[in-house]
Amino acid sequence: MVVLCPFTAELLGAVQPWFRHPEVARRLGGPDWPAQELRMAAAGNGIGEVFRGRRVLRVHSWVAFDDAGAAVAHLGGDVYDRWCRYTEGPSGPVVDEVEPGPAMGIAYVVDPRRWRQGFGVAALRALMDAPEVADVVIFAAGIEPDNVASRRCATAAGFVAGSAVPDREGIVHYVRRRQVGAH
Repeated sequence: MVVLCPFTAELLGAVQPWFRHPEVARRLGGPDWPAQELRMAAAGNGIGEVFRGRRVLRVHSWVAFDDAGAAVAHLGGDVYDRWCRYTEGPSGPVVDEVEPGPAMGIAYVVDPRRWRQGFGVAALRALMDAPEVADVVIFAAGIEPDNVASRRCATAAGFVAGSAVPDREGIVHYVRRRQVGAH
């Protein structure tokens, strides 16, 4: 079980060291990534802008804490007006397979010292149960095909691969749709 708290500048020191781990840095970026997230939040996070065929409605970011009060994961993402497939065609962007939202694109990282202890699954489930995203009907986590640990984590939290073929950036989106009336 984990408890989510909003990610703030006061929590930067708890999560930033995780981004020095080579695997985390390769997947998400180095130690500046969470600081950049805070800077973007202060600037409005692109709310209202269209990103890959989806309009950003709002952004959420949390740190997950274990029962002892230790930070174990950092997660969040953009909430969009819809979910869709976005590709680049010869004449420009192609948007298809549109589903009504709200939809949330999720990124997550677990403290490397806490890998394989169930905190990623617990954090993803807590995110989906958070009151702030009660209106979200589609959750999606973009995962590289070779990231076996992240694929297993998302699958254990109820996500399924939206496609067997990676997108133009080499990502497979693992998706979980909320059942109507659930939550």
